[in-house]
Amino acid sequence: MFRKNIRLKSYNYKSDGYYFITICTARLKPYLVGENKKIAEKVLLSLSENIKGVNIDFYIFMPTHLHFIIVVLENSNLTVGEIIRRFKAYVTKETKIKPFWEWNYYEHVIRNEDALFKIREYIKYNAEKHSIDLSEIDK
Repeated sequence: MFRKNIRLKSYNYKSDGYYFITICTARLKPYLVGENKKIAEKVLLSLSENIKGVNIDFYIFMPTHLHFIIVVLENSNLTVGEIIRRFKAYVTKETKIKPFWEWNYYEHVIRNEDALFKIREYIKYNAEKHSIDLSEIDK
């Protein structure tokens, strides 16, 4: 089966920067609730501890998807795609749900402070639109 490449051609995904990521659950099933959400959040936040040069800037879980901003620093030796693959694999392993995630993910390279602010607002208001408790953003 042919899969369309949605990444920027000739862009170095190991480059320092902020990246807006959206990952959906398999068949948009509401897997990101209860214990599964706790597992996914723990794995997401552990990326900063377990992968040199990676930080999580902002995130929110919805029942069927996750929005987050990841910061990749110059000393990271992994691409954004490799980081996302590790995250998805760890969550799948811990939840024992196969498949847990859609095979791909959405990514946007954040190019300036204005875009970063707008994306943070999008994440925040997307959650409000879906009646999600925003106290999670402050974790």
